[in-house]
Amino acid sequence: MNAVTRRAVIATAAVSMALTLAACGKAGGDGGGSGDKGGSTKIGLLLPENKTSRYEALDKPQFEKAVRAACPDCEVVYNNAVSEVVKQKQQFDQLIADGVKVIALDPVDATKAAAWVKDAKAKGVKIVAYDRAVAGADAYVSHDNNKVGELQGQALLAALGGKAATANVVLINGDEKDPNAALFKKGVHSALDGKVGKIAYEASGEWDPKVAGEKMSAAISSVGKDRIGAVYSANDGMAGGIITALENAGIKNIPVGGQDAEVAGVQRIIAGTQTFTIYKSPLQLAPEAAKFAVNLLQGKDVGAQGATDGVPSTLFPPVVVDKTNIQTTVVKDGIYQVADLCTSDLAAKCTALGIK
Repeated sequence: MNAVTRRAVIATAAVSMALTLAACGKAGGDGGGSGDKGGSTKIGLLLPENKTSRYEALDKPQFEKAVRAACPDCEVVYNNAVSEVVKQKQQFDQLIADGVKVIALDPVDATKAAAWVKDAKAKGVKIVAYDRAVAGADAYVSHDNNKVGELQGQALLAALGGKAATANVVLINGDEKDPNAALFKKGVHSALDGKVGKIAYEASGEWDPKVAGEKMSAAISSVGKDRIGAVYSANDGMAGGIITALENAGIKNIPVGGQDAEVAGVQRIIAGTQTFTIYKSPLQLAPEAAKFAVNLLQGKDVGAQGATDGVPSTLFPPVVVDKTNIQTTVVKDGIYQVADLCTSDLAAKCTALGIK
């Protein structure tokens, strides 16, 4: 082989190797290059906290399952903010830097998130407001959160019965930074105001069972342990802390309501220490949000049922769950297996309630 031929062979081999490496780079994703590579098939999911068990146990897997069904090539990039606004902002910015074009966002602080959404949209990123409304979002999916509060108030009234007109009621609301908490609060007041003896104590439990328990202890000191007729808790997590505080004070057999239909909340209903919860089915919420996200990614109409403040939206009706309908709601829907709820210490009560 002469020198000219040898150089030609080497050059051909080099070109072939370069093409092979380029092909491997494409097959392997972004290969450490620009974050835009592969971004067209990525959907971000940012959830706000993990104190409420539903987010990790229900919302996340249901969202991922629905995205896979609608778009097998799509990838869900998930993060939880663990209640920290700064952390969620970092997660949000990282998704955009990585080329994610659609983000389903359940914000820790919806007011602050509005500025993030504005900046993201200027970069061509679409936003699905998940469970909490965010100004400027392209779509919004939630349950009717004002109705949630109304149902909680109505359930407390039903539990109080003839005692309602003279009852002192304690309200432990959600985090004041959460727009949903404000809607729950508005709804519960609309149901209770003028129909109970008095709202004797009201405070924010900050979505934290420990804080809610501390606020309940303060309410007991303020109102008197023998003068509290019922307690509203904005969610089941806080209801757990509230019920512990009531038990520690020797207060039993008063209505306590929550929300989210968490395992622990439903088990307390079975045990008789919690009166009701509100079921907001992730079988509705997460798949609808996933549908919105995939449709936005693919340039289709989002497929919303209506609009909220001009934003395409779907708002699902919440359902009260008490000891009479556990079987026909969270068990029938497959959210929980009977074994999840009916542990050995609750087996007899489950049987009595027809949970099977």
